[in-house]
Amino acid sequence: MKKALALVLAAAMALSFVACGGSGTTTSTSQTGESTSTGAASTTGNASGGRVYYLNFKPEQADQWVELAAKYTEETGVPVDVVTAASGTYESTLKADMAKTDAPTLFQVNGPVGLAAWKDYCYDLSDTELYKQLTSDSFALKDGDKVAGVAYVIETYGLIYNKALLNEYIAKDYAVIEDAAEINNFDTLKAVAEDITAHKDDLGFAAFTSAGMDSSSDWRFKTHLANLPVYYEYQADGITSTEAIKGTYLENYKNVWDLYINNATCEPAMIGSKTGDDAAAEFAMGEAVFYQNGTWGYGQVTGYEVADEDMGMMPIYIGVEGEENQGLCTGSENYWCINAKASEEDIQATIDFVEWCITSETGKTGMKDMGFVCPFTGFTDEYLPENPLVLAANEDVAAGHKTVDWCFTTMPSEEWKNGVGAALLEYAQGTGDWSGVETAFVDGWATEYAAANG
Repeated sequence: MKKALALVLAAAMALSFVACGGSGTTTSTSQTGESTSTGAASTTGNASGGRVYYLNFKPEQADQWVELAAKYTEETGVPVDVVTAASGTYESTLKADMAKTDAPTLFQVNGPVGLAAWKDYCYDLSDTELYKQLTSDSFALKDGDKVAGVAYVIETYGLIYNKALLNEYIAKDYAVIEDAAEINNFDTLKAVAEDITAHKDDLGFAAFTSAGMDSSSDWRFKTHLANLPVYYEYQADGITSTEAIKGTYLENYKNVWDLYINNATCEPAMIGSKTGDDAAAEFAMGEAVFYQNGTWGYGQVTGYEVADEDMGMMPIYIGVEGEENQGLCTGSENYWCINAKASEEDIQATIDFVEWCITSETGKTGMKDMGFVCPFTGFTDEYLPENPLVLAANEDVAAGHKTVDWCFTTMPSEEWKNGVGAALLEYAQGTGDWSGVETAFVDGWATEYAAANG
């Protein structure tokens, strides 16, 4: 298993844009373990005056980052405060905290669009071990010759599925497939999902978990699902970004969205009240076969009704020609940046901390325990997470499927995503039509791109 896990890194190396939307609803947390809404970092320093303040993007690892920071402080005497922004608030929290005297020394951008807003705050990492230990230069985020950010985790998403429930369906006389491997295109996925819905009273479960549209869940659809029509348009046009998306594959986007909301654990009109926790619980308790999420979601669903060996992951099919060879979506939007406007002592203290995280046994073990697949040379097999979803991602690569790039890092703004999300919700609730989604997607892209680029 561990040998297979290493394939995830090999797959991701091919990405031109290696850039998960944060999930969960945790509040900001400091090294003391106390919840805080201020994001204030400690002003206490070590003997040389250096300190680290990490504004963490990933709520699902908030407590583990606090624990790892405490171990570093115990070992070195350098204070490290970790504050985790609540889900969907990272950019606004970063803006507010950067205006403070004790600003974050370590922060995150999500790719080229995020870098454009924060490049003046990004210290050049060219001469650091953080950059030199990358397994591929494609994991560096550059501003000209400057290494402005470094990806610290590679992740994969798709349709997580319950093998036991799917096999229970397949065993029925009315099943439209005889093997899960037959689901390698949208038409077959649609046939299976609709047949499960038609027989849900007999089966006792739904096809899909709820498509919650609050801030803990909507990123799965306004960002991760929306990546598919963007990716295929980029592929068709031979580009890697655009100032004006055409929406070539928006009908495909509609078809898969319809499939999700009409074959789920709840009625479409209810998704506005559903959360990410609801979807995770529905999958974990065996109430639905399919759950759109990524490798990072394993910790939320393990230990309940679904055994690890029954967790699989398949691509999100949207009905594009040749999709039988499509793979999962693999990349990163998690780029560490060090605040260039911090003091020299704080910059060095922060460099030392992140290098300890990727080179020391304690640091690497801590990163592994967070479930991270890290693109650094020191992360040999023993530091790779034992996660069945990571194994599924590697099996997908081994099968020769084409990895889908994370093109959503080129989406023009968070406001664009919010517009698409609002339109998706209105459509699902019956208060809007699909043209609203098309307008938000196409016109909204052009507007937000122009606003961001002058």
